[in-house]
Amino acid sequence: MTDTLVRPAPEQAKTVDNRAKLWLRVIVAVLAAPVIFGAFAAAKGVDPLAMYGDMVTSLADPAQAQTVLVRASVLVLAALAVAVPARAGLLNVGGEGQIVIGAVCAAGVGLVTDQRLPGPVVLALMIVAAMVGGAAWAGIAAGLRLAVKVNEAITTLLMNFIAIDIMLLLIYDPWKDASGFGQPASRPLADTARLPLFVPGGTLNTGIVVAGIALVAIWWLMSRTGWGFRLRVVGGNPEAARRAGLRVGTLLVTSMLVGGALAGLAGLVHFAGTEFKLRPGMTANFGYVGFLASWLALHRPLRVALAALLLAAIAMTGDSLQIDANLPAASVNVLMAIVLLVVLGFTRRSKK
Repeated sequence: MTDTLVRPAPEQAKTVDNRAKLWLRVIVAVLAAPVIFGAFAAAKGVDPLAMYGDMVTSLADPAQAQTVLVRASVLVLAALAVAVPARAGLLNVGGEGQIVIGAVCAAGVGLVTDQRLPGPVVLALMIVAAMVGGAAWAGIAAGLRLAVKVNEAITTLLMNFIAIDIMLLLIYDPWKDASGFGQPASRPLADTARLPLFVPGGTLNTGIVVAGIALVAIWWLMSRTGWGFRLRVVGGNPEAARRAGLRVGTLLVTSMLVGGALAGLAGLVHFAGTEFKLRPGMTANFGYVGFLASWLALHRPLRVALAALLLAAIAMTGDSLQIDANLPAASVNVLMAIVLLVVLGFTRRSKK
């Protein structure tokens, strides 16, 4: 009896020690990534110290810092769209398409109502439309997974291209702005229906508040509710969950719907906070970078914010790498990939 009571203490200490080692490996990995990328730059004849100095200087500019936060707010939502289904064992690669559909739905509502209704009402309607559109788009992949056993990674990835084609179809013909000098784009959203700015004349908008609320809500759902617990059970062992009486199909569908709604919300934040109109290439690969951010954070909601901020900062230093260091535009993608691969490599090693 005494031995049984004493035994949990070493187990708890071992758990704490493993977590400390995991965090140490993550920190070492994040620090090792710049060293590896520095070697890559040196091979191109660039001074790594001067390159990193220019990158930090560019981020210190207030306008650039605001842009990083704006970009990070979209990436947080895009990463959460991956993290929620991942908890149930699903691979949502369709964040890009769900963001596009969310922006399209928001734009459709905005084009119809922004000249007729008060701005806050229009914005509320666009939020609902974007989340419903993103959820419906992700729900198609979830339905195919359950009905005909098609892997959701394949369907969500292919549906990205369909979503982009739908947007292009709209902005090249029915929604094309007649006063846009022939450019394929929708009419700009009315000023009253846009996300409010924190500082007039700046770029930081209330989209960061929306992302923060979503982040806390998803953390609470994942860690403090029965739904989040059941998702973890399904993600760990679907067959055991099914035998335990859990509605596995319902849990899979709801996780994808929530993920799609978050991606659609990201589309709304980008559309109503930065772009104000639909145009080709407007999403800037947010869905794919958000996918990387979720994996970098190991699909943990609160860590997603740090991963999104890091990748947003790296993305915004792309101009510095091209102008100051004379490196190719793709170099910023190389740096992102190195960070992801090194962190995943170190953390996987720590679990062995």
